[in-house]
Amino acid sequence: MRIFTASLATETNTFSPVPTDRASFEMAFYAGPGEHPDTPTLCSAPMVVLRRRAREEGFELIEGTATWAEPGGLLQQQAYEGLRDEILDQLKAALPVDGVILGLHGAMVAQGYDDCEGDLLERIRSIVGRDVLIASELDPHSHLTRKRVENSNILAAFLEFPHTDFYERGEHVVDLALRTLRGEIKPIISTFDCRMIGVFPTSREPMRSFVDRIQALQGHHNILSISLIHGFMAGDVPELGTQVMVVTDNDAPRGAALAESLGMEIFGMRGRTAMPMLDTEAGLDKAVELAATKSGKPVVVADVWDNPGGGVAGDGTLILRRMIERGIDNVAVATIWDPIAVTFCLAAGEGAKIQLRFGGKAGPDGGAPLDARVEVLKAVQEGWQSFGKSRVTLGPAAVIRLEGTNIEVILNTNRTQTFEPDIFSNLGIEPASKDILLVKSTNHFHAGFEPVAAEIIYIDAGAPYPSNPKKTDYRKLSREIWPRVEMPF
Repeated sequence: MRIFTASLATETNTFSPVPTDRASFEMAFYAGPGEHPDTPTLCSAPMVVLRRRAREEGFELIEGTATWAEPGGLLQQQAYEGLRDEILDQLKAALPVDGVILGLHGAMVAQGYDDCEGDLLERIRSIVGRDVLIASELDPHSHLTRKRVENSNILAAFLEFPHTDFYERGEHVVDLALRTLRGEIKPIISTFDCRMIGVFPTSREPMRSFVDRIQALQGHHNILSISLIHGFMAGDVPELGTQVMVVTDNDAPRGAALAESLGMEIFGMRGRTAMPMLDTEAGLDKAVELAATKSGKPVVVADVWDNPGGGVAGDGTLILRRMIERGIDNVAVATIWDPIAVTFCLAAGEGAKIQLRFGGKAGPDGGAPLDARVEVLKAVQEGWQSFGKSRVTLGPAAVIRLEGTNIEVILNTNRTQTFEPDIFSNLGIEPASKDILLVKSTNHFHAGFEPVAAEIIYIDAGAPYPSNPKKTDYRKLSREIWPRVEMPF
C-alpha cells in the first residue's frame, strides 16, 4: 500500500490589509519532502500520524511539502499556484498511490481563487482518478464547499475551539482512511447547511455539551465521524457559513438525517453560543477590580478582535493605550506585531533605553502608534511559544518596558496570536508576577491560560476584524444566512 501526504494551509481574512505571499509561508512554517519535524503543526498532524502508522504497519509513505502561513489577507495568486503545483508535481512523481491524505485548513482564498482547497482537491482527483482514496483534516473555521465534498472520500474537522484536539483529529482521519483502504468501511459524506454564521467556543456551554454528545455518537450505528464546520466570518466567499458534516459507513440516508437534525439544533442556538464580551472601559474596570483582590493569579484580558489568528495585523493599540492613560500598571502584553520596532530593539541591544514608536502601522482601525521611551529587556533572533504539541515561531522578537511603568510588551516579527503562557516565560516574563496579562486571541488562548488565570475577561475593542456579519460588506455570499436575515430557511 502506497500513500501520499502533504499539507498546504492558511486562513484568509479577505478584509485584511496584510497580504500573504510565499515568504509568509516560509516565515511561519515550510518543510520540503521528508523534512517535516516529529512534532505536528496545526494543519499537518496527519503527516506525523502517518509516519507512526507506516512504521507500525509497513505501508509505504511518500511525503510531499508541508507549509503553513499565519492568517492574513488574500494570498498572492502566484504564491498559491506555485505551492499547489509543487505538491501536485510531487504527487505525480509518486504515482501509483492507493491514497492521498492531506492536512488542510479550509479557509484559504487567493487572488482569482475563492476555493483554494476545492481547487487543490479537484486537481488531485483528476490526477489519481475516482478509485483512489482522498482524505483531509480541516479546521472548523473553514468553508465547506460542494467541490471539496465531491472530490473527497473522507473529511473531518477539529471539534474543539480552542483547537486542542488537532492531533487527535488527525489520528481520526488517518484511522478512517486506513480502514477504508483495508476494505473495512465505505465512507460517504453527508452535509447540512445551517444557513448561519457565528462563534462557537467549546470552552463553555452550550457548545461544550454539544461537542461531547457528537463525540459519543461516533462509532455507533454506521456513524464514522461528525464535524461542525463553524465557518469563517472574515472570508467573503460564496459558500461562507456554518455546516454539519457526517461521514457514515455506506449509509447516506442516516448521515443526511443526522446532519440535518444536528444542524437545526445548532441553528436553534443562534445568538447564544459566543463568549460574553465587554467594551474596553467596562472590561478594564473589571480587570482592575479583580487585580486589586491580589489572588495570586493574574487577570487575563483577551483583545478578541485584534487577533492575528483571524488574519488581522495584531498591531492594535486601543486597549494598551487606555491602560496607559488610566495608569493601570504591572501589565504584560502578548503581542504587538511590529517588525520595524523589533529591528530597532535588536540593533539597540538588551539593556538599551530608546525612544520607540510601536504598533498601529497596518491601518487606522486598530489605533494610532504608541510613542514611548522604553528599556529593551530582551532581544532575540527567534522567540517562540507552544500550541499543544506544536511549536510556533514569533520570528525575531523583543520585550520592552515602558519607562516609569511596569508595563512590559512583547514585540514580534511573525504575526501569531497568543496560545500559551510560555510566550511570556520564554522571553523572561513570569506571568504570575503580573496583575494583568493582555493577550491577542479570540479563544485559542483559553486552554493554556485558564489554569493560571484569576479570571478571563473578553474585550471587544472595535478592532479591524469584521466581527458583525449582519453589517459586514459581503459581496460574494451566495445565499441568505443568519444574522443577516432572521429566518433564512
